[in-house]
Amino acid sequence: MSNSSDNESVAQLQDILVGAEDGLQFLSGLSGLAAAAVSEASGDAVECAVTVKLRRRPSTVAGSSNRAIELDRIEQAVGDGPCMRALKEMSPVIIDDVSSDSRWPELAKRFAESGVYSSLGVPLEINNEASAALNFFASRPGVFSPNVYDKAVGFGAAAHSTLHLSVRIKTAENRAEDLEAAMQSRTAINLACGVIMAQNRCSQSEAMEILTKVSSNRNRKLRDVATELIEQLQGTSIQTHFDA
Repeated sequence: MSNSSDNESVAQLQDILVGAEDGLQFLSGLSGLAAAAVSEASGDAVECAVTVKLRRRPSTVAGSSNRAIELDRIEQAVGDGPCMRALKEMSPVIIDDVSSDSRWPELAKRFAESGVYSSLGVPLEINNEASAALNFFASRPGVFSPNVYDKAVGFGAAAHSTLHLSVRIKTAENRAEDLEAAMQSRTAINLACGVIMAQNRCSQSEAMEILTKVSSNRNRKLRDVATELIEQLQGTSIQTHFDA
């Protein structure tokens, strides 16, 4: 796969990532783009499913077609095959012809019954806790020639980098949400303490003790008690303000 083709695939995947509303939509777009890229390279119709492995358990999460999803699930039901072996060894695994490959006779039989005669699994490492694989299916033997194989593996490399970007974006979003929630919590507690100080003519530490005692007696979080107090006074939800 050339550098220009690599760059084009990365750009297309990043466009899908930006437009996706969630991870499932991104992976569906990924499988469709992978199928299209490898179909173009082979001059044949190639379908693709995406398998994700979490806590040692693989599952089909998306596909370029419903048939691709069904084929991927056949492999999982059998318990072994190119995709699952690729996930285990983190290296591409190919069936060039189901009629002559003796490694997985049950899978070969079921693939042939479904009109699949060659298959390729390409692993994608996401992080220490998760991995994924592209599972390609073709209706003729020998479709995954060296050139097509290189295209599929190259696309996998592009998908790998985009998946890492997706994970980093999600991590950043989670951190931002956590920070915002913490700031809102602190704002509510500070405002509630101010109200208690004014009503009871006490210090800030004494106001915090009163608020903490109410929280304990009601068996509710300090933040929730503080928020309820302020919202009862002003009739609206708490807003966090930041100085420019």
